Amino acid sequence: MGLDLERVLLWYGAFLASTVLHEAAHAWVAFRLGDPTAYHGGQVSLDPRAHVRREPIGTVVVPLLSLAGGGMMLGWASAPYDPVWAMRSPRRAAAMALAGPLANLLLVLLAAIAIRAGVAAGVFGPPAALAPAGLAVGHGAWAAAATLLSVLFTLNLTLAVLNLLPVPPLDGGGAVPLLLPEEAGRTWRRLTLGSPVFAALGLLLAFQVVGPAMRRLFLAAANLLWSGTAAYG
Repeated sequence: MGLDLERVLLWYGAFLASTVLHEAAHAWVAFRLGDPTAYHGGQVSLDPRAHVRREPIGTVVVPLLSLAGGGMMLGWASAPYDPVWAMRSPRRAAAMALAGPLANLLLVLLAAIAIRAGVAAGVFGPPAALAPAGLAVGHGAWAAAATLLSVLFTLNLTLAVLNLLPVPPLDGGGAVPLLLPEEAGRTWRRLTLGSPVFAALGLLLAFQVVGPAMRRLFLAAANLLWSGTAAYG
């Protein structure tokens, strides 16, 4: 698959915006709930520079290499937090963990609203076949906007679903203490978070589940988005 400049800019712009909002949401909620660690590190910000400085491999090198390989752009970033605060207040730490994927779901919703607005304005139409960068089609000056919104929708849906799985080291694993009594939440954090064994098992399980499930979820979301206009199976 060719790697042209427009494709790189659209995908990387969507990836960086999604990742920065995800990590800034973690950092902002932690700050509001009593942990200023990420605030002092500059992560309570939508300025990508602070996030890129912290994780240059995950925010620049790996995303561009994965796109060059012909797949969906992959990468990572992180927001620091105080583990003592997290152990002392497991439910607050769980709220911090949940904030990231909720931010991705917000971008999914905003991308969907923008696509439907483009349909109402007559500048977007349904694609002949679905693809991560082809959820909507635009013509002329609107083509790039349709692609960007398609990538934002697909990328953030994937990030949200992946990170909401209740297994460490994903955000869903960190959010489990919201459902537990406080002492049980501490025990969960102590046993699972930071454990390389649980992290490896969690990632293996996540990719086994998410891979087959995402196409079905994407098709369902697309059919909902294009309800009355197109149907995909």
